[in-house]
Formats: sequence, structure tokens, C-alpha cells
Amino acid sequence: MPAEAADDPTNDDPPEAADGAALASAAAHPATPRPPSVDRLARELASSGLPHPLLVEVAREAIAAGDVASAATRARAWQRRLLQPVVNATGVLLHTNLGRAPLAHHQDATYTNLEFRLSDGRRGSRSDHVAALWARACGAEAALVVNNCASAVLLTLAALGAGRAVAVSRSELVEIGGGFRVPDVMAQSGADLVEVGTTNRTRLADFERAIAAHGDRLALVLKVHQSNYRIVGFTETVEVPELARLGRTVVADIGSGLVDAACPWLRDGPPGWLAGEPAARQTLASGADLVLFSGDKLAGGPQAGIIAGRADLVAACGRHPLARALRPGGLVLAALQDLALAYLDRRGADIPFWRMASLDVAALHGRARSLGVGAPTDLAAVPGGGTLPGVEIPSAGVAVQGDHAAALRSLPRPIIARVEAGATLLDLRTVDPADDGHVAASLRQLG
Repeated sequence: MPAEAADDPTNDDPPEAADGAALASAAAHPATPRPPSVDRLARELASSGLPHPLLVEVAREAIAAGDVASAATRARAWQRRLLQPVVNATGVLLHTNLGRAPLAHHQDATYTNLEFRLSDGRRGSRSDHVAALWARACGAEAALVVNNCASAVLLTLAALGAGRAVAVSRSELVEIGGGFRVPDVMAQSGADLVEVGTTNRTRLADFERAIAAHGDRLALVLKVHQSNYRIVGFTETVEVPELARLGRTVVADIGSGLVDAACPWLRDGPPGWLAGEPAARQTLASGADLVLFSGDKLAGGPQAGIIAGRADLVAACGRHPLARALRPGGLVLAALQDLALAYLDRRGADIPFWRMASLDVAALHGRARSLGVGAPTDLAAVPGGGTLPGVEIPSAGVAVQGDHAAALRSLPRPIIARVEAGATLLDLRTVDPADDGHVAASLRQLG
């Protein structure tokens, strides 16, 4: 007991009693250990590889929650939220949640002639190089590249239809992922929607009546590909060659981005599952004035939207103020340039999407057996990405009993699989052969 307490004349308890009371109080109310400093805890998490400011945030959250031990788990959760490579074993070739078409593009840290003409040293246009290649690939007079296909639709309607009427079949007033609806985009563009026909049947006469009712105010006819659904049964639709006879500008949003139905970049020609899918070259040849399509679907490139067709209409789109707001950056354009060159050079094997899509099923079965784990099995892959609804592509992979999807997702290099009828299925059509070793080793670890 401290000396000053023993000498205190107001303290009536004997020293032994005072010591006992202090010990009893300490036992009943143990001291709460002080949490570490935020900075010290953040530094202890440095092995996670996250920047120190993020680790400081993690440390503060853990301390505020009164659970210092959770800091490492919180740091791992941060890591899992970052963009990172994954192995797509779902069998969905264009998996929207996994970035759609896989594509590699490497570029040194250097300047480029993005908007500079090497011929005369003057300022150039972003459409002077990449867009010109895509125009050639599609058989178009000109082309323009924007951020995505929704941007292509918005820009085209704003440039060619603002303040005027645009006719669309009721069967094509689509909504695609993310809430993109044709009527809403039409309203944003400033064009007036004119619905023609019915949900299941639209005839040429429906468009003719719309033209008679609106006269020259009807600027164009928009045909929208039903890329993510099908209407079957008692149906009728008006195709591009018929629309071209109406005497109005015809814009075809083919969406999925098939460049040429003949697939001249594939040694064996177009696969059977592509039958009936509209392609840019053939749509223009059949009478469309413009085609609009995505770069990251069947085209197999980065996210982009391509407007191709008549030079005067493309130029009008390029002059519109929205064109600058919707243009892509240099990295996207460089990747699209490489892709267009591969198409023009007929190097389909250099386009990852087409390389995967055209794999022989027998080869996939051979890879499945070589894994040496799980049961080799027939599977059905799908194009995905809002393209070719209902179409299946024969495939193969392995099945492992039980639901292991979460365990595979938790790997340092996650593997994304699907679970059906109590088994985890890994479709090898969407797995790069270079990742087969990783897949096999990961499946063995499942025990």
C-alpha cells in the first residue's frame, strides 16, 4: 500500500483491509487492455499488399468495432473487392459479370498518334485509324467508335432523330441488362417514339401507315435485334430489305457484334450455333444505312460501341456534341485496332473468344481426362452476354460431387464454377488451357 495512504489520518481501515479491498475490486473489474494504435495495426497488415491508407481505414474499422483480431479478415475482404483475374469455368463464353469477352492488350508507356496526323503534322481524328479499320471489316463507308452499344444508340438517335419521329416495332422495344430500355433512351435523345405493329406481329404496312401519319417528320426506322429473348409462335417481323424500301433512313441495332456471317477468320467457317444471327456486313449489304453493335460480345473485344455505314450519317453522329462525351480512350482504341487487324488478316485463333468458341468437343474431353480429378462429363456451354438466347454449344468438363463453388471462389486465383444437382461443374470451353494445372491442383485440395 502506498505510504501516503498509510499516513492518511482519515483512513480508518487497517493496511491489510485496504489491500484486500483493492484486490477484490481489481478481480471484479479487470483492466481492459488498450487497443493498439491505428498506425501500428495498419503496419502489421502490410503483407496484404494493400496501400497503407486503405490499411489505416481497415484498422480504424476493426478498432471501432472492438474486434482488433478482425483486421486481417477485413483486409482480405478489401482485396477480394479489387479487380483481379479469375478462371471462368461456368461455360458462359461472354459472361457479363466476368467482363464478357476475354482480351489481352499490351501497350508500352508511350505517346501515340491518337489525334495527330503523321502525314502532315496536323491534328487528326480518332476515327482516322481504328474506326476506318472497322468500316473496312464491316464493308461500310465509314465508322465511329463510342463507349458501348447503348452509347451508339443514344448518339445515333440524338444526331439523326432529335425533334423528329422514329418508328420502332413494338416487338423490339427491348430492355437489356442494367435497365437499358429503348423507350427511355429514345426520350433522352430527344426523338419521339412511334410504336408500330403489335408485340408478336409487325408488318410492313404498319410502318407505311406510320410514315403516312407523320410524313417527313418521321426521320428514321430503328430495328432492334431481340438479342436476349425470343418471341415464338404466331409471329411476324419486318426484315431490313423490306424496311429499306420505305424511303427512310434505316438504323439496325444488331447488338451482339457479329462482324461477318461468313466468319472468314475461322478455318472451318461459321459454327452451326450462329445460324440466323444478324451480322454487320450482311445487314449493311441488305439495305441498312447504319449498323450499331457492341465491341465486347461476339466481336470479342473490349467494351465499345461501333456505328458503321453511310459516311454522311456517321459524320453527322461524329459532329454531335454527345460524340465527345461518349468517345473511348486511347487504350480501348488500341485494343480495338489489334482486334480489327486480326479480323482483316483472318487470324481467328488470335481472338480469344473465337478460339474458345470453336474448340473441338473431343479436345475438351481429352483435357477433362488429363486433369485427373473429378468425373469427365458432357456439358452445354452458352454464348452469354445477352446474345443468342436459348442457344447451347456442345462442351465438356468435369463434375465434382458437392457444392464447392464458395471454396473455389476463395482461392488466391478464384475459379468460378456452377452447381447443378448437387455437383460442382467446371466447363473447360471457357477455361484457358494454360489454367488447367491450376484447376486440377485446386480440385485436389478440396479433399
